[in-house]
Amino acid sequence: MKARYIPLLLLAALCQAPAMAASKDEAVGFVQKAVAYLKQQGREAALAEFNKPQGQFVNGELYVVVLDMNGVLLADGGNPKLVGKALLELKDVNGKAFVREEIELAKKKGSGWVDFTWLNPVTKSMASRSSYFERVGDVIVLTGVYN
Repeated sequence: MKARYIPLLLLAALCQAPAMAASKDEAVGFVQKAVAYLKQQGREAALAEFNKPQGQFVNGELYVVVLDMNGVLLADGGNPKLVGKALLELKDVNGKAFVREEIELAKKKGSGWVDFTWLNPVTKSMASRSSYFERVGDVIVLTGVYN
């Protein structure tokens, strides 16, 4: 096989490989990118972009979610049909009110991680998930990764 074909074969193999799970570092960077976009573009434009399933803030398992401080969903790139829903009392399968915890920690610390159990859409089974969030004024910008 000629050496010039090796890069093409590697590229073809990568394109067929299953998507790798995002890391916690990638989640932090993704949220920081969204926060910068929100500050630069303003709330209305940013929420419109965050709600685009094919937009720049949806990348595999990473997608931006924005909540107000009352737990109302303002943006969800993974499922924009949920926008406007009150999620404050949403609980995982273990009864953990993780949205409430995200809001409480955002009020106290401004940013951080919350762990909970959620359905992994790839494996179709319950899995440990961690969400990273940052508070920006009266909203919380977050994304999550499966552990």
